[in-house]
Amino acid sequence: MHTHEPENERQEVDASKGYEQSDARVSGVVIFLIALSIFALVTAGVSYELGKWMDARMSKEDGPKNRWAQPVDVRPLGNMASSAEMEKTVGASMQSFPTPRAQTDDGNQDVADLHAREDLLLDNYSWADQEQGKVRIPIERAMELMAQRGLPVAVAVEQTPLMTGDERPVVAMPLTNGFARTGYELDQASAIGSKRR
Repeated sequence: MHTHEPENERQEVDASKGYEQSDARVSGVVIFLIALSIFALVTAGVSYELGKWMDARMSKEDGPKNRWAQPVDVRPLGNMASSAEMEKTVGASMQSFPTPRAQTDDGNQDVADLHAREDLLLDNYSWADQEQGKVRIPIERAMELMAQRGLPVAVAVEQTPLMTGDERPVVAMPLTNGFARTGYELDQASAIGSKRR
C-alpha cells in the first residue's frame, strides 16, 4: 500500500521572532502603495488640467471680465434690518411678476382662493360669451334641468359577439363626484362656523 503525503505539508513555525513570517510580504504592500500614489497623482493632474481647460473655454465664451462680473464681498454690509415698508414694496412687486410666482405661504391659501373662484363660477350666473348670448348657469340648476330633460341618447351600436372567455364589461358608478376640500379649507370653514355661533 502506497500512501501519498498531503501537498501542503505542515511546517514547523518558528515563534522566536514574535510575528507571522509567511503570510504578508512587505514588497507586495510597498508596490501597492506606490501604484496607488502614482494613480492619485495622475488623477489630480488630469483633473487640474481639465479644470484649466474648462475655465479657459468659459472665459472665452463669457468674454473679458468687467465690473459686473467681479465677485463682491458682502460681509461688511451686515444683516439687513427688517422693514415693514420694504416688505410691502416687495409684496407689491411680487404681485406684478408674471405667473408662476413664488408662493408666499405653504400653498394652502392659493388652493383656497382657487376653490373660491371655482365656487363663484359653479354657484352663480355669469356670461360665457355675451356677444353670442351664452350664459353659465349654477351647477344645481344645470343638474335639475338634466334630471328633467334627461341626457341625449347615443345611437345604438351593433355589438359584436364576444370571443371565447370574454365577458361584457361592467361600469361601476363613481363613489364621489371627484371634488374634495383640503384640510386647510375645512379648518377655515369650521373656524368661521364657530365664530358665527
